[in-house]
Amino acid sequence: MAARTRAAVFEAAGRIFVERGWEGTAMRDIARAAGCSVETVYSKVGNKAALLKALLDVAVVGDDAAVSLADRPWFGVDGDRPLDERAAELAALVAAIYRRTAPLRRVLDIAAESNAELRELDAKCRRDERISRTAIVSAFAGRPLTEVEADGIQGVFSNEMYLLLTRRSGWTHEQYQDWAAATVVRLLDLREKRDHHESPHRSGGPG
Repeated sequence: MAARTRAAVFEAAGRIFVERGWEGTAMRDIARAAGCSVETVYSKVGNKAALLKALLDVAVVGDDAAVSLADRPWFGVDGDRPLDERAAELAALVAAIYRRTAPLRRVLDIAAESNAELRELDAKCRRDERISRTAIVSAFAGRPLTEVEADGIQGVFSNEMYLLLTRRSGWTHEQYQDWAAATVVRLLDLREKRDHHESPHRSGGPG
């Protein structure tokens, strides 16, 4: 499949899945919208479940390049910046991912309730999400997370929470970012590190 056709299939499939849900999405409709045959979609991407998985993979990293999330140069936080700036950077990074993935994850969540194949995919996605989320937040915090902290972070950085606040509560994307940045700092009880060369007393001359 040419890159342009593959991109057209992904664009059409992502839109139709979100608009119609798993049950309402037919491969022939995706093929028609992408301007190719159903056989082309099946032979080059796979069945409907494989297509949804491929869409989720692309949504996580933002493109179709064969580079994992952990190996992306932007997947990280500058540890030399002040705490509030690092928290904002972390929240912006994660929120950008959820803006792409949350609608598709909602499709998968609903479909997984009645589809064994998708139930396995959903479970794998959740495991992978926890691993990547814990890794980047641990790096941000400068220490490993406890299991309780990792569970709590899931309530802040998750597709479900992103959708709840931006769709159900009417928050903007930026409001979610600001809330997540402040909440993760409080949840992990983080404090700005003092420069180890800095005197604990103000400099005011001898005396």
